[in-house]
Amino acid sequence: MRLLKTHVLLRMLNSYIVDSPEPANISYLWNFGSLLGVCLIIQILTGAFLAMHYTPNVDFAFNSVEHIMRDVNNGWLIRYTHANVASFFFIFVYIHIGRGLYYSSYKSPRVLLWSIGVIILVLMIAIAFLGYVLPYGQMSLWGATVITNLLSAIPVFGQDIVELIWGGFSVSNATLNRFFSLHYLLPFVLAALVIAHILALHVHGSNNPNGVTASGDRYAFHPYFIFKDLVTIFAFFLVLSILVFFYPNLLGHSDNYIPADPMVTPPSIVPEWYLLPYYAILRSIPNKLLGVLAMFGSLFILFILPITDLSRIRGSQFRPAMKLAFWFFVVDFFILMWIGSQHPNTPYVEIGQISTAFYFSWFLIIVPLIGISENTLIDVATNKYKN
Repeated sequence: MRLLKTHVLLRMLNSYIVDSPEPANISYLWNFGSLLGVCLIIQILTGAFLAMHYTPNVDFAFNSVEHIMRDVNNGWLIRYTHANVASFFFIFVYIHIGRGLYYSSYKSPRVLLWSIGVIILVLMIAIAFLGYVLPYGQMSLWGATVITNLLSAIPVFGQDIVELIWGGFSVSNATLNRFFSLHYLLPFVLAALVIAHILALHVHGSNNPNGVTASGDRYAFHPYFIFKDLVTIFAFFLVLSILVFFYPNLLGHSDNYIPADPMVTPPSIVPEWYLLPYYAILRSIPNKLLGVLAMFGSLFILFILPITDLSRIRGSQFRPAMKLAFWFFVVDFFILMWIGSQHPNTPYVEIGQISTAFYFSWFLIIVPLIGISENTLIDVATNKYKN
């Protein structure tokens, strides 16, 4: 029985890692899936070691992080690696999603694959927010206070939900304990979703950059794509090493090196850089409830893309209008990221509102209209050819 189980396991590994057929023309843009897997493994391992020395208590959390940095052997290395890989995690996932948008990887028959990916993104953001609170610096405390207090906009039960999350009437020791527990446990849920994502990918394989669905001209995953993945993995380790050893605080916020003080409000309360676009969407809408709905809607709107993209052509390789629209969307995303880091004053508020309107219009108006116009042109060209 044991030999049979081992045989089944080896057959599965061979099917997924060795003999899995992949399109011959996929580029290095398809390597970000493996990079994300490496990031997840690093985060789980470093997080487990950090948890051994971290104290989830409002009186000791900040000092326990300093203890890790100064007193634990190589603690500074583990902590800086954990913090910086979190940023790389989001860099890679945004590029991964951008590639999916450009090449229409969300279209049938990969709708399930895309949907699991969107759930992974939402869970990643939740885990990142929980982790941002744990060092319990100034930005941790006030970021947690502002973001959790958004739920008070929910009619009737909003304030009760906020107090349930806080475990009291403000961000306190109970809040920190809950955030620590969730931040430790949810990555394992994320790992399970990643496995489901890989299983869904294996059913139909990777999307072809040219938009064709033919099964011909494919190579085995090993050794061709294994070695291709190793190129970018080693490049990632090189860049990560430079960042950890020479610029460890480049992507962090200086206010988080000040112990949390509920009596002193920072000049500007901002989340980590990778959450700034959603924060900009939240602030661009004056109504609190609508702002919260827009912020969550900016993530969940990715689910409807397989429905709103009406084009019969897969990908943007041979679609000039869609290609232009995609790059406008990328620029808009970066503008939202910049707006999220600014004070909510004129003209930043107005720019944020315009960018938010374009963000939602891209999914609900621009993509469907381009698809309809392309389908019409195809039908006209087909009729002319027949006549």
